[in-house]
Parts: sequence; C-alpha cells; structure tokens
Amino acid sequence: MDYSPLRTALADVVAIPVTPYDADGAVDRAAYRALLRRLLDGGVKTVTPNGNTGEFYALTLEERRLVTELTVEEAAGRAAVLVGVGHDAATAVEAARHARAAGADMVMVHQPVHPYVAQDGWIDYHRTIAEAVPELGVVPYLRNPLIEGAAIARLGEECPQVIGVKYAVHDATRFAAVARDAGLDRFVWVAGLAELYAPSYWAVGATGFTSGLVNVAPNVSLNMLGALRAGDYPGAMKVWEQIRRFEDLRAERQSANNVTVVKEALAAMGLCRRDVRAPSKPLPEPRRAEVAAIVEGWSV
Repeated sequence: MDYSPLRTALADVVAIPVTPYDADGAVDRAAYRALLRRLLDGGVKTVTPNGNTGEFYALTLEERRLVTELTVEEAAGRAAVLVGVGHDAATAVEAARHARAAGADMVMVHQPVHPYVAQDGWIDYHRTIAEAVPELGVVPYLRNPLIEGAAIARLGEECPQVIGVKYAVHDATRFAAVARDAGLDRFVWVAGLAELYAPSYWAVGATGFTSGLVNVAPNVSLNMLGALRAGDYPGAMKVWEQIRRFEDLRAERQSANNVTVVKEALAAMGLCRRDVRAPSKPLPEPRRAEVAAIVEGWSV
C-alpha cells in the first residue's frame, strides 16, 4: 500500500479532541460535532479521537466506538482520522477493526499500561494490533524511555503499516537517539508532548506534533507549525511564550489538569461544559478565572 498520504497527515498538527459531556454525564454528541467542525474549519488536517485529552481511559467501550464514528462522519474526508486504541491486546485489536469498519485512516496504539513491559513483549503487542488491520496506518504512542530504537526498527521491519511514532518522553536528547537508531526517515516522528516540546523535538527530527491546546485556539497551534516548517525558531518561540502559562497549568502535578484546563478554556468560551470524569477534577474557582483570562488574550 501507498502510505504517503498518511505520512503527510502525521507530519502536521495532530489534534486530540476533547470529549464533551452533557448535563447527565453522557457524551454530548452535538457539542462534540461542533468542536470537530471548529477544528476542521480552523485548518486542522489530522484528528485523534480517543486520545488522552479525549479521556480515553475514562470512556466506556461503547463511548469510544461512538466517538470514533462521530469523528469519521464529521471529518468526511476533510481530515485524516487517527483513532486511539489500547488496553489488552484483544481489546485493542477489536477497537482497531471497529476503526477500520467505521472508515478511519490510522490507529494510534496507546502505551501499554501493564506494569511489566518487556521490549520483545512491546513488539509483540504492537505486531498483534498492526497485523489485524494491515489496511490502516499504525502509530505507537511511546511514553516508556526504556524502549530502544532497535525495537521500533524491528517492529517497522515486520509491519510496514507502522508508519509513525508518537514519542512522548520528556527528553529531547533521548528522542534524537531513539529516532536515529530506529530510522529517522523510516517513520514519521510526532512530538507527543505538544507545543512546549515541539521546537526542541523538531530541531532533532520531529516533523509533526500533537496538541490539546488546538481545541481552544487552532490558529495558535498552526502558527507554531508554520514557523517550525520555515525554520523560524524565534517565531516558534514567540508562540511558545504565548502559550507557556496555559501549558504549564496543564502539566502541573504530573499533568493532573491536562484535560481539565482545556475544557475550562472551552467552557469560558461557551463551547462545552467544563465537566471531566474521575480521576480528573474540575479546576477551583481562582484557576478558572486565570484560564479565562489567558484565553481572552488570544485570538481564537
């Protein structure tokens, strides 16, 4: 298969949509569609339903399927759809096959949550999923600094549909080494720690980055992408400075408020409710006001 269109889609801003809830706590379908349209109208070309900013681990199986289907329907060819799958291998395979049936383009395989991860076992886990959906692009989501480039290279040799890696280890030097050991050109390297890490990761090999902030201000994320593509690092850092406080709030206490801050911003803009599911928690009132003030200063 020709995976070049999918590789192009990964070398971009990879948006992770939030999953809004209604007053009864169910997925708010209308609000979700509206948020997706806002991303698409804002110029986003790749979306990842069931990502961490979409509260993947707080959604039921039925809700994850619903979000997948709504995303494919709303994208309607305007953007590539990269569906998050995970949990045990059988559940991930079932979700990947559902994504294929729904019309998705790719699957992103969440980092295995098992407490004991062997490197060869990591390869086996991803191979099992990739072989189940050879028609789809497959993107491992890598948060484990112990997974070596050689393991990623071996997975790529065995599974040509593994076309990219979402790398989310807080170490640009480690990323540079892993990407080169695995194959800098063999995979599309996506900076999985969003805009604050995008400039440093871009400098050593990334060509795309994920974003939750893009839910709030698509133009801000796309401005950073444009600057990075042009090699304009001072321009990229101007965006970095603009969003730094917002992203710092999301990163506090090991990213406890990753989703909460994004939903608070959207609530301040009247786009969805602020509700999140446990173990996340809404912000206290003083922080709500701070988030609203930050967003008010952006052109959204």
